[in-house]
Amino acid sequence: MEANTPYESRCSGVAFHPETTAFFKDRVVAVTGGTGFIGSHVVEQLLSLKARPIVVSKKSQTRFLRHVANKLQLRSCDLESYECTYDALEGASVVLNLAAKVAGLQYNARHSASIFHSNMQMFLNVIRAAGELKVDRFLVTSSACVYPRNCSIPTPEEEGFADEPEPTNSGYGWAKRMQEYLAAQYAREFGLSVAIARPYNAYGPRDNFDPESSHVIPALIRKAFETTNGFLHVWGDGSHSRSFLYVDDFARGLLEVAARYPEADPVNLGANEETSLRDLATSIASIVAKVRGVPIQPEFQPEGLTGQPRRRCDTRKADRLLGFQTRIGLSEGLRRTVEWFANESRPLPAHV
Repeated sequence: MEANTPYESRCSGVAFHPETTAFFKDRVVAVTGGTGFIGSHVVEQLLSLKARPIVVSKKSQTRFLRHVANKLQLRSCDLESYECTYDALEGASVVLNLAAKVAGLQYNARHSASIFHSNMQMFLNVIRAAGELKVDRFLVTSSACVYPRNCSIPTPEEEGFADEPEPTNSGYGWAKRMQEYLAAQYAREFGLSVAIARPYNAYGPRDNFDPESSHVIPALIRKAFETTNGFLHVWGDGSHSRSFLYVDDFARGLLEVAARYPEADPVNLGANEETSLRDLATSIASIVAKVRGVPIQPEFQPEGLTGQPRRRCDTRKADRLLGFQTRIGLSEGLRRTVEWFANESRPLPAHV
């Protein structure tokens, strides 16, 4: 999947509920964080719905959206400034808040205060501006990081404020809890029409592959391409598990929640499957080995940082309310992600 693939063909297989299509058609929709990994996919899907996106980002240019630059407004803004935020959202009838500061497990564990502060400061400005501008709809993009370490598996939405968030992601988890709380109070006190999505672990083309800040899937893909001895080093013993959500499904889910469930009531978005890190690493090693033409095998490091022991999404609420189900399984999603990274990162090591 090439980064410059036209959005018409990239989104041709994305089908939405008729209510979602009608809701977004011709609407001016501001997407904070719209130049990033998730945001750029959301913007493409908005264009396929014939919406009129305003892309709000610190970046004045974006490689992920350059192929549709003439179909959107790009407004450069530091969301930690309220005046800038207000100006950037002016004219929008819908605000999809995707702006966030987050990274991989190690970075999150070491920078909980700065992550909490930055995420809350941006959110406070965005929701205040949305309220003062009287937008028709406001989407909170929350996270499965709100859940406690020893939550039920699969995890229902009711446990989102139980105990403490998982410690290795505590700054991000607390920020997302507080965003959900504040949005619900804006709905109650000011009548702001709020929707709340709680997505699980995202991955796919355009993900962050920086080894200092990437999540597990892009980190393992990059390691597999760069290994020189045939071993793919993996933190932990491989028993930890996650529920991974491909980016196209992630973006579609956000839009369905925003359009069809404005109840200030969180809805999990995730795949109805649980994958161990052992199986994940084995799959990535196999896919990358075929691309490189060399053998690669996982090597586990039990002393490494691992985070929450298990994570699996309870998908019943999203299915019941929205008919939402994932369409891209993990094996296909990994293949697409590896292909994208291979195309973006050439030249690659020729052999181990």
